[in-house]
Amino acid sequence: MQEGENGEKLEPIEEVVIDVDEEHAGVVVQKMSERKAEMKELRPSGGDRQRLVFLAPTRGLIGYQSELLTDTRGTAIMNRLFHSYQPYKGELAGRNTGVLISTDAGESVAFAMFHLEDRGPMVIESGVKVYAGMIVGIHTRENDLEVNVLKGKKLTNMRASGKDEAIKLTPPIRMTLDRALSWIQDDEPRRGDAEDHSSAQALPRFQRAQALR
Repeated sequence: MQEGENGEKLEPIEEVVIDVDEEHAGVVVQKMSERKAEMKELRPSGGDRQRLVFLAPTRGLIGYQSELLTDTRGTAIMNRLFHSYQPYKGELAGRNTGVLISTDAGESVAFAMFHLEDRGPMVIESGVKVYAGMIVGIHTRENDLEVNVLKGKKLTNMRASGKDEAIKLTPPIRMTLDRALSWIQDDEPRRGDAEDHSSAQALPRFQRAQALR
């Protein structure tokens, strides 16, 4: 951010060029508009593809690369170049989905995670150490949901624990640093905050190792 000659707040703006299949152009325009981008040009780029040119605030582009590839089935190509400093574009909308939060500290169990898959995709694998309040997945709805990823199958004399190894889990979403930053909310701590992971009141945050992948 910078301060203009008259004291107004200025922010960095980038020129964003996106080449995308025509069928996906609509969702790209919608998502970029939500990120305070202004479309400057739309033209054919050959082969049923379109070239979209936007001016967008840098902060609005944080985490968008992976979302763009998801929305366009991996077919979009995005290039960015610094354009100028312009007046502040206003607050950005936060994420529109909630998160899955671990209720307790321990080691995640495949059996528990398998039965939570209908709640939303996970961002951790089984066998990962978690703490109370840690974000372990993305909820399919807008609200946050506390879940137990530590609960294993009760064993009997007729059932061996080795059978749990046959459970096939959906691969977790890999949170890049860029994508993790786009998920941070005002009520979630910075690294080093809420160090008491054993407290059920600990605020949620992504596992550090996941964020740095």
